[in-house]
Amino acid sequence: MKKILFIEDDSVLRENTAELLELSDYEVVTATNGKTGIEMAIKHLPDIIICDIMMPEVDGYGVLEAVSLNAETAHIPFIFLSAKTEHKEIRKGMDLGADDYLTKPFEEDELLSAIETRLAKADAISSMFDRQSKKKETEDEVRNLHELKNLFDDSGELKTYEAGETIYREGAYSTQVYLILKGVVKSHRIEESGKELITALHQPDEFLGFTSFVEHVPYQETATAMEAVELAALPKNLLNDILSKNRKVSLDLLNIITQDLAVLKSQLLQMAYSSVKRKTAQSILHFARVLNKNPSDTLKVSRNDLASVAGIATESFIRALSDFKKNGYIEVKGRDITITNLKALQEME
Repeated sequence: MKKILFIEDDSVLRENTAELLELSDYEVVTATNGKTGIEMAIKHLPDIIICDIMMPEVDGYGVLEAVSLNAETAHIPFIFLSAKTEHKEIRKGMDLGADDYLTKPFEEDELLSAIETRLAKADAISSMFDRQSKKKETEDEVRNLHELKNLFDDSGELKTYEAGETIYREGAYSTQVYLILKGVVKSHRIEESGKELITALHQPDEFLGFTSFVEHVPYQETATAMEAVELAALPKNLLNDILSKNRKVSLDLLNIITQDLAVLKSQLLQMAYSSVKRKTAQSILHFARVLNKNPSDTLKVSRNDLASVAGIATESFIRALSDFKKNGYIEVKGRDITITNLKALQEME
C-alpha cells in the first residue's frame, strides 16, 4: 500500500481528502501546517507528498525546499495544491522542483490520476536506478573470463546478421567489442589487386572486434557473417574499465589474443611454404572444424572463401579439389563438399 502525506491547513478539506484517498487503497498521513509537514515527511518517508501552498508556520514552497534538501526525502514526488491559479504561482512551484500542480476545487478523478501518474513515474525511475546499480555491481564482480562472457550475455546489446551481411568494415572506427553467440564470422581484407584474403574464422563463444583499448583505432579488417549470426555487443570503454580493475581478466584476454596471433602466424607460414594441395586440404579441414562438421557432413562454403583461407588463386584451388575428388578424398556436388578420406587430407604433403 502506497503512503501519501497530505499537508493542508483547511481541516474540512484535509479530512475529506484523506478519507477519499483511504477509500482508494492509500495509506494517508496528514499534517495541519508546513512545519509539521516537514517533520512528518522525515518521520514517515511517504511515497508521495501533496501540499497546500498558503499555510501558517511554513508555506508550501518552504516545505518543498526542505524535503528537497534532505537526502532521505529528496526523491519523493511532490504535488502542489492551491486555490491560486495565476501563471506565476504555477511557474514558481514548478521551477522549485514540484512534479505537478492541482488547483482547488479539484475533481476526485483529477486528484487520483495525478497521484497514480507521479507514483508510476517514480517507480519507473527507481527501477531504472536499480537496474543500473545491479549492472554496476555485476561489472565490478567480473573476476575471470567466464564471468566476462556472462556479462556479455546478460548486459550486451543483441545483434543479428544474415549470411553475407557486414558486421563492421575495415577503416571504420571501433566502439564495441562482440561475443559471438551463434554462427560463424569471417575476418577478411581486400588487397590492392582486389583479391580477398580471409585472416580468421570466428565461431561461437569467441570474441570479435578487438582494437586498441586506449586509442581511437579503426578496424584493420572487415567482418562478415558466413551464416546466420547472433552477437552480444558491449561498449569498448566499458570493457576497458573492467580490464583496468581486474588483472586476471586482462591476462586471460591477453592469452586469447596471443593464441590468435599464433594461429595467424601458422596460417601465414602455410601460405608461404606449403604446396597448393596441402593448402587446399588444410583449408577444407579448417572450415570443417570451425563449422563444427563431422568428416561425413557436407560443407557448404564458397570456393572463393576456401581459396581465400588457403591463400591461393580460386582456379588453383578448384584444380586441387578436382584431384582430391579423383583420388577419392572428397565428394563434390555443386557447391557442397563431403570429406570421404579424412586421414588422406590430414597427411597431405
